Amino acid sequence: MRYLPHTPEEVRSMLDTAGRGSIDELFATIPASARYSEALDVPAPMGESQLMRHLREIGQSNRGASMLSFLGAGMYAHHIPPAVDQLLLRSEFYTAYTPYQPEVAQGTLLAIWEFQTMVSELFGLPLANASLYDGASAAAEAALMAQRLTGRSKVVVCQTVHPQYRATIQSYLSGSPEELVVDVPFGASGAADVATLTQRIDDNVAAVVVGYPSFVGPLSDLRALSQACSARGALLIAAVAEPYALALAEAPGALGADIVVGEGQALACPPQYGGPGVGLFACKDDRKFLQQLPGRVCGETVDSQGKRGFVLTLSTREQHIRRERATSNVCTNQGLIALAFAIRMSLLGRSGFQEVARQCMAKARYLRSALLTLPGVSAAFADAPFFNEFAIRFAPSRGTAAQVLARLEQAGIIGGYDLGRSERTLEDCLLVAVTEEHTKADLDRLLAALTSS
Repeated sequence: MRYLPHTPEEVRSMLDTAGRGSIDELFATIPASARYSEALDVPAPMGESQLMRHLREIGQSNRGASMLSFLGAGMYAHHIPPAVDQLLLRSEFYTAYTPYQPEVAQGTLLAIWEFQTMVSELFGLPLANASLYDGASAAAEAALMAQRLTGRSKVVVCQTVHPQYRATIQSYLSGSPEELVVDVPFGASGAADVATLTQRIDDNVAAVVVGYPSFVGPLSDLRALSQACSARGALLIAAVAEPYALALAEAPGALGADIVVGEGQALACPPQYGGPGVGLFACKDDRKFLQQLPGRVCGETVDSQGKRGFVLTLSTREQHIRRERATSNVCTNQGLIALAFAIRMSLLGRSGFQEVARQCMAKARYLRSALLTLPGVSAAFADAPFFNEFAIRFAPSRGTAAQVLARLEQAGIIGGYDLGRSERTLEDCLLVAVTEEHTKADLDRLLAALTSS
């Protein structure tokens, strides 16, 4: 329900229309005995995020204990203000289609242009497109783009890349008798093993794809990987599943990545059973790169009177150009979710973006340190820099990660992601994600549940 506040002038105008001199006179027909005369027991003001959490707790009390979730693994439950949803409901956005006619679509084109600008700044690369379906399809499109740019067929993909991104890349590149996709395990820390990856780069490798941060948490040395790729004529593609990490970590483009892709869900909408998402894509500002860019690009220009305006500068799917010149079959720019991403980024601003990231990182470090003091719990990988997600390993006495999760579920807790679902050798490992939405009480509740189980 919307709350529509009224100014004293508006209240006076309504009373005049109703022929009443005051609010009390308006309700004079209600017997005094039926009126509540005491002061309302209204609690102190709360911040928006705190108030939303409080209302969720009230609503969930009707159906038992709420589930406390530490599930991440590519989809993250960050705070999304109601203002985002309300602005999305504006008719010019909610019912808009592809802005083919710039003279009637300046607002939509401006929103897309702002989105591209934000992605460019976030990834540290000058050229960004108007979004793709999700992070997985963006990663696959980047691999195809690298093949076109280099004339090579092989793509080396590190296990630091989200497993669903890896599967999508494999699917996009399948159909050739050659070994197109080469999977390389992550190193002892869970980050990319630069030495191993370097050894796998031969004269037929178009690109190396790494997760940043790694799917299991740590940050990889992109600068060293960039140098190794450049020396062998291959491109470096960085895949970012958690964009808030880039509020504190160096942008991939600044470290030498040629193409950066990612998932914008964390800044656009709640996880919602795994979707929808919005694919982020940026690359070097090179004519060859621009000609091979998938999707579409919105550009800034001026009209015949010199006024600022926006147009679709590039649209390279086969509906618009000859089939043999098309770079992809991307048929949408996921515009509504891209708009939500841009709205949320605008509301946060630079300092707000960094503050959310600092909270995530601090809370994750508190929880990890506390978890590692519990009997039968150890670090899954060697210590390395990480953002808000980390992996822990359970001793045989505690059982597999799946068994631990089943016990935590009885306590109303989703403890994280069972890494055994992606890699059988990690069936005793749990991937735990922490966001700014978690309170210290939430973190301590997980600790208490694991202590008693």
